[in-house]
Amino acid sequence: MFTKHVRAFTFLRFLREISKSAPADLQWIQNQGLLAVKLTQIFALRPDMLSVEKCIQLQSMYRNAVSIPTEDVMEIIQTKAPVKFHESVFSIEEEPLAAASVGQVHRAILKTGEQVVIKVIKADHKAKFQKDVKRLMRLMKLSILLSPKLRRVGNPIALLRHVEDYTTRELDLRNEIKGAEKLKSIQNDLTGSFPMPRLKFPKYYPDLSNQHILVSEFIEGSTLDERITNEEISWANLIELFRIHGAYMFGVGIFHGDLHPGNCIIDKDDNFVFIDNGAICESPRNVSLALFNFFDNLSKNNKDEAFESLLQMASERPSEERVIQFKKEMSIIYEDFGNKSVGEQSLTDLMMKTIRTAVEKAGADFGEEGFPIIRSLMYMDGLVIRTHPEVMLIAEMGPSLTEFRDGLGLEW
Repeated sequence: MFTKHVRAFTFLRFLREISKSAPADLQWIQNQGLLAVKLTQIFALRPDMLSVEKCIQLQSMYRNAVSIPTEDVMEIIQTKAPVKFHESVFSIEEEPLAAASVGQVHRAILKTGEQVVIKVIKADHKAKFQKDVKRLMRLMKLSILLSPKLRRVGNPIALLRHVEDYTTRELDLRNEIKGAEKLKSIQNDLTGSFPMPRLKFPKYYPDLSNQHILVSEFIEGSTLDERITNEEISWANLIELFRIHGAYMFGVGIFHGDLHPGNCIIDKDDNFVFIDNGAICESPRNVSLALFNFFDNLSKNNKDEAFESLLQMASERPSEERVIQFKKEMSIIYEDFGNKSVGEQSLTDLMMKTIRTAVEKAGADFGEEGFPIIRSLMYMDGLVIRTHPEVMLIAEMGPSLTEFRDGLGLEW
């Protein structure tokens, strides 16, 4: 499909691997290239479309990428690293510490004795990736011609553009440094009103880094994904992570755009260290604030007010007849809400039904810029399903939502 030619037959096989009840052939997917991996990671967040077991299998694509042969890594470092890098690095471990879709990480020691990690971008990714996006975009445009509603609900072109945007930024490692600086600056600005003392960022070495090579401090700890796999993540930690990430999403509208379980390390002091900060996303204020008020009212069981919040995303208030139809359908969707755990009723499933109803019945417009915040909420839902499926998520989110309103001044 992707690294060779985006052919309809191969694309259909990709969809079959994702959707079939049996485990997907992850090796085959990886062989199709970076775009296939990124799309798989998106599907891994969709328990509304796939079984929880299938989502969990696909989520291994966050961490189990094909590594670059040692000789190729050393060649990339030799030819791409800046001069000061070669002057400063004492030793590099040949075995990768981790391998992801975009690149891989090796432990190293600087001549000063500092323990660091070196991230290396896999060669020739950008040109192949962009070519694959263009080819797949043509298929998506055809699908929209055949099914026009896709443009407004579950728009595959909007999704593809989002994947293209954040992945392209990830392919320039200098964006990781810029992204971390941006998020850290916001954290500092919020210290007085909304402190986040457990949020940390790695120390970066800009003079040893460039587009292809990134040097940052070695963080002693384990990824959130590793903690989940080993059943070592507490509910209190997940709620604190939601509190931190939610402050960026709802309070500021600027946030880490790819905070999947592999991109957050819990260090030895139990702090959350955000890594892979290259894809910083922004959400339109009307979308982030409408969603905040929606969740805030749901947590208080104020369903009518929650449904009203979504109407704020329409360019103009719908006719009273359409509002009645919208609220009637929403009432059916949320009939048993509050009485079911995440394991019984996925938040992602509810959100996708909610988006469809809001768009089709009330004329709401999430826009292409609204997708990243929806995706981030899917991450949270996926984390809870994997770790604490018995939890009533919205009710548990209530105190954090109240803190967002009070500490971040979220008023409609």
